[in-house]
Amino acid sequence: MGKIKKVGGWVPHELMDRQQEDRKIVCEVLLARYLHHIMTGDEKWIKFENPKRNRSYFDPGQPSKSTARWNRIDHKTIMCIFWNQEGPIYYELPKPDEIINTDRYKQQLLNLNDTIL
Repeated sequence: MGKIKKVGGWVPHELMDRQQEDRKIVCEVLLARYLHHIMTGDEKWIKFENPKRNRSYFDPGQPSKSTARWNRIDHKTIMCIFWNQEGPIYYELPKPDEIINTDRYKQQLLNLNDTIL
């Protein structure tokens, strides 16, 4: 027959207008109350050599000025940083041979906790 069996997915129920408004109000209150407690973190590769590319204006048909591309392998490190709405709270520059694994990340979170307390 060429047919296959499929199971339908769950679909959240539709909210009434009043329920949507109630959820919006609760979210706004929680955001206003706890916004200063919200923190986030990320990793960023930092390159030691960042050549600048200058903008120049040329007549049509003229080639633009060339700039050598930086070496993607050498001379960079990773920065682990955590911040809130007021700015950076804690950052680390791990050693070049250090790997960020679960244990290292847990240690970073403990260091962050010591910083904010």
